[in-house]
Amino acid sequence: MDERLVVIVGYDGAQLLDIACVSSTLDVADLGGATPAYRVRLATPGGRPITCGQGLTLEGQETLERLTGPLDTLIVSGGLGFKAAAANPRIVGHVRRLAREARRVASVCTGAGVLAAAGLLEGRRAATHWMFAEEIAASYPGVTVDPCPIFIRDGHVSTSAGVTSALDLTLSFIAEDNGLELARQVAQVQVTYLQRPGNQAQMSMFVATPTPEDDLVNRLVAHITSHLDGNLTTTALATRIGVSERHLTRLFTQHLGQTPGRFVRQARTEAAAHLLTTTTLAMASVARRCGFRTAEALRLAFVDRYGVSPSRFRTTRRTPTAVAPRGVDRRLPDMPAWSVERRGRGRT
Repeated sequence: MDERLVVIVGYDGAQLLDIACVSSTLDVADLGGATPAYRVRLATPGGRPITCGQGLTLEGQETLERLTGPLDTLIVSGGLGFKAAAANPRIVGHVRRLAREARRVASVCTGAGVLAAAGLLEGRRAATHWMFAEEIAASYPGVTVDPCPIFIRDGHVSTSAGVTSALDLTLSFIAEDNGLELARQVAQVQVTYLQRPGNQAQMSMFVATPTPEDDLVNRLVAHITSHLDGNLTTTALATRIGVSERHLTRLFTQHLGQTPGRFVRQARTEAAAHLLTTTTLAMASVARRCGFRTAEALRLAFVDRYGVSPSRFRTTRRTPTAVAPRGVDRRLPDMPAWSVERRGRGRT
């Protein structure tokens, strides 16, 4: 095999970043010596230019209707135009046809809706952008849509969550095809994690919780998330903003849907999860930094929120690039020479 032909299916209203995350990451892998090299082509209906959801126009490189296999990987991009694409029998039919000629099939974001329309996700578990998971699940009851993971591999079919999760999925393909070392180097060049585990949640409370409309609650949320190791009892928080504990509880329940105590516990647990997956800090140090009195208190909170112990969580989800705590000599590896010295490998 002289090259790996990767076809990205685009359409009007596709998300530009869904396409660019895949193509740019594979391009870096080629510069790093991927063998065989990846040849990425954008296939569009009629081979025509497509207008992405952001208003920018991309030229089609291949005519979807005329393209034939064999393909290494077929990837359907997502975007707000996915509904029209999934309702277009010509697009759906050719995606179904090309999938039969591809070693690997994937979608990014709402591209899962197009794969589902083609029958390629029937009986499978699939990921998509959390905002559209319920809608796609209702439209395709034969598909088990999971709104939580960043990406899901089910046999030869892979589906990823929204937008930048395409980078995580692509890195997993590079690791599968060329080994973990090349994937690590590509991640360095792309200035990203080696790859977030596929089962990592798309959102945490720090991005999922809307900014409280109440100024007092907003100020306390900012204080809590930046002082997790401090005194965050309901009494201390109420005193800080000059209200009664009862009134504070009423404010949190109204604007955040939970009591101050539960919010603090959740914030501390998620911060601990981040430290466990990105550092080599001892369990007791993680507990202390996140406001838990003991490692046992951290364990109980973890089991309650994640259903597993902190040690199990770290074992299954920690990235290989987790950093040592401050004060430990851990020099960063040299960047690969090919990342700053282009080899001149062109694309056709």
